[in-house]
Order: sequence, then C-alpha cells, then structure tokens
Amino acid sequence: MSEIEIGRGKRGNRAWAFDDIAIVPSRRTRDPKDVSTTWKIDAYEFGLPVLGAPMDSVVSPETAVAIGRLGGLGVLDLEGLWTRYEDPTKQLAQIAGLSGAEATLRMQQIYSEPIKAELIRDRIAQIRAAGVTVAGALSPQRAAEFSDTVIKAGVDLFVIRGTTVSAEHVSKDHEPLNLKKFIYELDVPVIVGGAATYTAALHLMRTGAAGVLVGFGGGAASTTRKVLGIHAPMATAVADVAGARRDYMDESGGRYVHVIADGGLGTSGDIVKAISVGADAVMLGSVLARAEEAPGKGSHWGQEAFHAELPRGHKVDVGTSGSLEQILLGPSSSADGTTNLMGALRRAMATTGYSDVKEFQRVDVVVAPYHA
Repeated sequence: MSEIEIGRGKRGNRAWAFDDIAIVPSRRTRDPKDVSTTWKIDAYEFGLPVLGAPMDSVVSPETAVAIGRLGGLGVLDLEGLWTRYEDPTKQLAQIAGLSGAEATLRMQQIYSEPIKAELIRDRIAQIRAAGVTVAGALSPQRAAEFSDTVIKAGVDLFVIRGTTVSAEHVSKDHEPLNLKKFIYELDVPVIVGGAATYTAALHLMRTGAAGVLVGFGGGAASTTRKVLGIHAPMATAVADVAGARRDYMDESGGRYVHVIADGGLGTSGDIVKAISVGADAVMLGSVLARAEEAPGKGSHWGQEAFHAELPRGHKVDVGTSGSLEQILLGPSSSADGTTNLMGALRRAMATTGYSDVKEFQRVDVVVAPYHA
C-alpha cells in the first residue's frame, strides 16, 4: 500500500471508502433469478447475507424474528432496553421523541437501569420459540459477566461487539477478557469485532472466532471520528481484513473465518461494494432502522450514544422507507438504494456474471472517487 506524506514528520497510508470505488462489469452476465444470496456460518445457513445490528433502534425480539423469517439474522443487544425493562415501550417512545440537544443526557439516564439476567433469558427464549436462529450481542466489558446466562438460555450465535475489540486488551485496574480462552470454553460460534486493520483482524481470528466484524466509527449514528479522531474508511478496512482471512487460512491449515462488514452501509450500493472487496455478509443498522417495524420508529442510535462518561454517537432521525420485507426483498418504489437491498445485490451479481456471494468477491473494482 502506498504511503502519502502528510508533512515532513508524518506519513500515512491512503485508504478508500465505499464511495471511492466502483464495480466493473465483465464479459459475462446472468439472469438475476439464477443468482444465490445464500450465506452460511458454522452450521447455520441463511438465505440473505444480512445481520440486523444489535442496536435498540433496529432489533427487538419481534424484529429479530421477522428478520430471521425473511432469511437474515437479527442480533439482539443483550445490554439494551429489552434486558433492562420488562416492557421498554415507554422508554423507546420517549427516546424517539427527544430532540438532539436533550437526547444524550436523557438516554444516559434511561440506560442507567441495571441489566437483568432473567430478562436476557426471557428475550432469548422468545426468539427461540419462533423457530429462527438466535443471536445475541454483548460488549467485551459484559461478556464474561453474562455469558453463562446467554449460553444456558440457548443462543445459537454469540456476538461480542464493541466500537473496537482487541485480542490484546491491557488494563492495570482489572483482569481483561481473555478472548482466546473465553471463545474456546464456549460451546457456540462467536462473532467478534470491530476490527479495521489486517493485524487486528488476524489476532481476532487466532482467538477462534467464527466471524470478524469490520468497522470503526463509520455508522450513521456514530461521532467517533469527531470525538476520538478515529475512523476507518470501509472499502480499505474490509479488503485488509479479507487479506488477513486469506493468510489465516494458510496459517491454520484451511480454517475459514467469515468477514462481516459493519458500518458505512447506507445503501444497497454500499452492500454490493462491501461484498466485492471481501465481505461474506453485512451487518445493517440505519437501513433497517427505517423499517416500519423498527423499534426506533424512525430514529436511530447505538450504544456509543449513551455512554456514561464519553458519548461517541447521537440519535439521528432516519425516517421510514417501508416494511422490513420491502427494505430487504422489495418491491421498491424509490431509486435511492434504501429498499429491495437484496434485489440490488442480485442485479449487481447478475450484471457482472457471478452466481453466488463467494464468487462475487472476485469481481473487478476500480478506484473512482465520487463527488456528488
């Protein structure tokens, strides 16, 4: 990767966002009906390479079931309102009605309610009773505390998700989570992240993770770039982590770790590009928060927005663009790339001649910065 001189005392690598790249058609095309969007991780197969992000504005127990029935995977935030309140309807409505100026402080107060292990158990049981694959997410700080509850409740896939997750966290104040030991002792596949560099991802793969989330500070509700000065342009980040996956396969004798793009995916075109540079699946937040069924009711926020000491996100108004089914599977009545996401993916794969998601990772791309 070429370096650019920032000044006489500092150089940096050039990185690309999804808007900076474009996919190039090949000599072959296909009928979109002949294209498969199936995705499989461990023993679980999905019709769509889509995970609903573990954010209270996106995934509730009900929407987790709905996403599962449509062919994707809804990941419930096990530190969210559904595990703090017996019925969080009032709190969700209150957050949706808050203005930007008052939202952060009030959300900090609402989320100060303790997490209850019995509610974690009940929410997982509710999703499991519907007959779909069950996935729940905890932060690295809470994973050890509640993992026994999560596993006993019958989760199928366990997600450890933070703004950034390291395999080598260092702390003088407490014993950090030993990811390698933790994942080894669990009896379910673990998806962990975010990671945004080759080295960070390679270390996470060596812990035994089944999948790595790629992204840092790129979501619609994130202000991490403004607050911490940290940001990872997603096209480069996904491609770097895909490179780590390739090298880890050689190192491990063929063990395949799934790469899941998480952030900066505002349109169907972004999803297409994420897969083109190496992602196996995508984790969607703001796009699914626009669903009529979404618990945020047109508002969107993440865990960073209510951090007790240093919020790094805010509540944003994303509006409503259709039902979950219309957003994921169509039909679409708009041309902005926010509905019929999988129809767009099928069309892009068919236009470039690829028959499945894995093949599509080999499509040609060019650097073509776009300026609206």
